[in-house]
Amino acid sequence: MKKNELTDKHYGKGSKGFYAALGISAVMIGAACLFAHKQGDKLPEIRPSAEKAPIVQDAQVNRPVTDIPKVTAPAYRVTTQTVTAPVFSDEPQVTIPAADIIADVPPGQEHGFAEQPAAAVENMSGAGAPLKEMSNVLTPFSGGELVKNETTGTWQTHNGTDIAAEVGTDVYATESGEITAVTKDPLWGVTVLIDHKNGFTTKYCGLGSDLAVQQGDTVTTGDLIGAVGETADIESSVQSHLHIEITHNGDFIDPMTVLSTQ
Repeated sequence: MKKNELTDKHYGKGSKGFYAALGISAVMIGAACLFAHKQGDKLPEIRPSAEKAPIVQDAQVNRPVTDIPKVTAPAYRVTTQTVTAPVFSDEPQVTIPAADIIADVPPGQEHGFAEQPAAAVENMSGAGAPLKEMSNVLTPFSGGELVKNETTGTWQTHNGTDIAAEVGTDVYATESGEITAVTKDPLWGVTVLIDHKNGFTTKYCGLGSDLAVQQGDTVTTGDLIGAVGETADIESSVQSHLHIEITHNGDFIDPMTVLSTQ
């Protein structure tokens, strides 16, 4: 069979060109991959931003549906009223009824304040003087009115009379009677109480500790009781004195209305 020279010549040369082109393409592809690989090494590393806060979804709350009707009544706010206490000046702003005042009186020995009945004065008309000198009254009987205590700075009743006397001055029984109490009171110091057995009592406060009588003794008018002391702490800012109280049927009365000033 006769070969086609034209065809053989054409394909022979074409085969060599084909393989040459294929080789060149392979080389170019390899170079491109190598270049891309090297460029990839130069790219900056991409890291997630630390500043970006994570996305947190709100928790789903299961809210049961009930058939309870909604309350339509209005809501009220309860507030407490502020009470401002009045500021007292040097004078008391209120007058307290005499029956309600129990200042200066030990618990269980509360008394009222009586007017000075004529019969009461007559019953003590022969009363003697607790001191030989009674002309200087420092603090009079207040009759249930509030007066300022110079020692404590408080307002209270003054249930007796303060009579100036030096420490050590003798103190005498104002009337006959029985010594029913001898005490050392934390406020009024050494005290002596005489029950005169006619509805009257006499109480001596702030005496010295050296007494001439004791509980249970019977005394007559003018008998020595003791001496003025400095034991009444509640009136320690007042000059030396005797504090004396007199009651009639349990009510305080002004001692100066029944005591002899002679």
